[in-house]
Amino acid sequence: MVLNQAYTLSNGVEIPKLGLGTWFINNKDAVGAVRSAIDAGYRHIDTAQAYRNEQGVGEGVRSSAVSRDEIFVTSKVDAGAKSYAKAARSIDGSLKKLGLDHIDMMIIHSPQPWTAFRGEKRYFDENREVWRALEDAYRAGKVRAIGLSNFEQDDLDNVLDSATVKPMVNQVLAHIGNTPFDLIAHSQARDVLVEAYSPVAHGALLGNAEVEAIAARYGVSVPQLSIRYCLDLGLLPLPKTANPAHMASNAALDFEIGAEDMEALRNVAPVTDYGSANMMPVYGGKLNLGTMLKMVVGSRG
Repeated sequence: MVLNQAYTLSNGVEIPKLGLGTWFINNKDAVGAVRSAIDAGYRHIDTAQAYRNEQGVGEGVRSSAVSRDEIFVTSKVDAGAKSYAKAARSIDGSLKKLGLDHIDMMIIHSPQPWTAFRGEKRYFDENREVWRALEDAYRAGKVRAIGLSNFEQDDLDNVLDSATVKPMVNQVLAHIGNTPFDLIAHSQARDVLVEAYSPVAHGALLGNAEVEAIAARYGVSVPQLSIRYCLDLGLLPLPKTANPAHMASNAALDFEIGAEDMEALRNVAPVTDYGSANMMPVYGGKLNLGTMLKMVVGSRG
């Protein structure tokens, strides 16, 4: 059962192969969602400062019936914290909000602030400073592992070239219809585990006739096929849901995709429409002040 399986990071720390994503789950609902996931067997919970739900996630972890040392918790340094001092404060802030004595993994949420995401300014020097703060937190025992998110090849290499502790993960958008194969290979060749957020394309794969036909051959749902696809590529998928039934279904992955079907899935037409999420930078949108305010208000609870 995938919930009982783990990858081993480059520093020897084990990380469960399937995690619960909590993006767009508000702080109030995060408490119950995390408890439900843990009750269902999940031992890996992913949050971020930008999600505005760290307090709820921490409460869900602390109030569960499972001991803290059995649960792997990831959070992310805010994308706008681009100095050593700001990053160090943000790490301590996450510890306080989560109410935990350590965070299992802390990662840089983006190589650029969201309002400048994939822009011309690359923030290479700034990311080295943020990475130094993560290294110091790692050495201090505040975090057990450190990594990156949304980093492209040159962003990753920039950190690797100066790191005294190498990044252990790179969390990226990866799903059927949008799989960054070159970046995955580049990361894996450097012993950096690739985590896949939005493995079901924020719902955009639902209704895709080609994907539905392949899923039907295995007697599984499109989300199950999509999550299995990521696992079969050696990725760590982070499907997001607050629905206990979906949590259970997403973890029912006792099948493997055949080579011919994997090849077909690798070549599914690119997903370009993520519905209401199109405004988000990771899906190609541009973040402005109005969108940022909607994100903050929508995530409160």
